[in-house]
Amino acid sequence: MKLVDTILSESERLQSIRRDLHAHPELCFKEVRTAQTVANLLNSWGIEVHQGLGTTGVVGIIKAGTSDKAIGLRADMDALPMQEGNTFAHASQHPGQMHACGHDGHTTMLLAAAQHLATHRHFDGTVYLIFQPAEEGGGGAREMIKDGLFERFPMQAVFGMHNWPGLAVGDFALSPGPVMASSNEFRITIKGKGSHAALPHNGIDPVLIACQLVQAFQSIITRNKKPVDAGVISVTMMHAGDATNVIPDRCELRGTVRTFSTAVLDMIESRMKALTEHLCAAHEATAEFHFNRNYPPTINHPKETHFLQEVIKEVAGADHLQVQEPTMGAEDFSFMLEKVPGAYFFIGNGDGVHREMGHGGGPCMLHNPSYDFNDQLLPLGGSLWVNLVERWFAQQK
Repeated sequence: MKLVDTILSESERLQSIRRDLHAHPELCFKEVRTAQTVANLLNSWGIEVHQGLGTTGVVGIIKAGTSDKAIGLRADMDALPMQEGNTFAHASQHPGQMHACGHDGHTTMLLAAAQHLATHRHFDGTVYLIFQPAEEGGGGAREMIKDGLFERFPMQAVFGMHNWPGLAVGDFALSPGPVMASSNEFRITIKGKGSHAALPHNGIDPVLIACQLVQAFQSIITRNKKPVDAGVISVTMMHAGDATNVIPDRCELRGTVRTFSTAVLDMIESRMKALTEHLCAAHEATAEFHFNRNYPPTINHPKETHFLQEVIKEVAGADHLQVQEPTMGAEDFSFMLEKVPGAYFFIGNGDGVHREMGHGGGPCMLHNPSYDFNDQLLPLGGSLWVNLVERWFAQQK
């Protein structure tokens, strides 16, 4: 591993910063303490700081030389609304809030790089350090863009990194093209006619229609899209009725749709709407159909991906660069990649053996109450960021 000595020497301090963030998690758009901690550290290293983008976002600026070229590095800051199961010393002090996705580690790795880059400035251009709020469902990347992120801080490329449990420590995963899916939600209210459950002929049963609709949606996946195109429709909620002897007058379905392409998403939404309307009409019922597109798919740009693959090989070795298997999980860094070329990659978080005594039961997977970020990654991730920056500017000449 080609680690940056100045970052490696700061390992204990980086661990302290990361664990402090872990102990004080904050939910989307409420990352006040986290953002101020980041801003204070950046200021202490002589980095120009801008706060308040996308509500609580922070952007640090490091300039060196005379080039007008610029690059962006992004880390997310928010936690999840879930109760932590760990009992070690740095466990969450905020009930019902937890860093169960490693954003505390992402923030710290970028801070590690920031300190080194600000101290040494072995590049010619501008580095924008993007500390983003509200990745977990709030669309913080979108909100920072709305606040003028790329107009105020123009850049030619942007990169994001996420830890990945199950991928060995020291390994990275990166591939061109779609790597994470779009995230979309639907809500369907079927309106029938209530009646006594013993006299169903007097009513229009919305539960019966809902059950048929759930099954019909799967025909979209198996019969309307190409088998090689990925797509998921999951009905995850069904609400109807309050009594066992009453057929209710309405039933609500909710769920999620995931795809890697807008074309497949367009088709799925259109077919879901048509099936809902026509199946309800066939039963003399009516329906309200709502479909919300939350995050677009995360699609890595080929040129920037190839560049970053070479950086990873240089830092970690070719044997430690793995294929980035696409996942149906979603990531709002996708909004940034729609605006600026770049890539999103994974850094291995290991198999969970790094957790100290006192962790909760269960595996060390993302969004799990016994998750904890692996502090061994801090100097590696920070070093990767530094090498990425220096090599990117070197090739601009």
